Amino acid sequence: MRILVIDTATQALSVALLDDGQVLGHVHEIVGRGHAEALLPAIAALPDGGRADRIAVDAGPGSFTGVRIGIAAARALALAWSLPLNGYGALSLIAAKAAADHEGGPIAVTITGGHGELFWQCFEADGLTPLTSPASTPISALAAQLDHPVIYGTGAEALITARGHGVAVSRYPDSADYPLIAALPALPPSPIYCRDADARPMAERPAK
Repeated sequence: MRILVIDTATQALSVALLDDGQVLGHVHEIVGRGHAEALLPAIAALPDGGRADRIAVDAGPGSFTGVRIGIAAARALALAWSLPLNGYGALSLIAAKAAADHEGGPIAVTITGGHGELFWQCFEADGLTPLTSPASTPISALAAQLDHPVIYGTGAEALITARGHGVAVSRYPDSADYPLIAALPALPPSPIYCRDADARPMAERPAK
């Protein structure tokens, strides 16, 4: 089965076309905030224009804008191509990859959030079994809360700097790693925010 994987939850733009776990095409680059302009051309550059049997998209947590861009594109392609669509967690994907190099003990993963906060989650050493739910916590508070000697993810360096000790392994979610979590329960293709979005549609804004 071919799967198109779309990941724009962080500063990385990552898309992959997989066939029974084998990578047929892959784009992974740090674009910052350029996902909207770069995503569809990256998919079109994949073999067969990214056509697959199903689509998987990173539902977050991460950049509010990035998550929404990825999900919107995935929904549009799934509708146009009449394909099933599922979401997956950014923290889960990083944890599963980290497990290959992690030397025992629980795995702590962080992703840079907004307003001085980090998204984070802890997993068993297998990188697949969650010990906590995804959450968003101020860096200073999380530094006092997480005592893991090694921290993984895009927020690892900020957390280790605030804590003053430990090892930071900076890592972005990579679409080519999706086979590592393909057997986990699928998530709905809806944003995982962990806190209120920075911007709301006019209809949802409180009256002044």
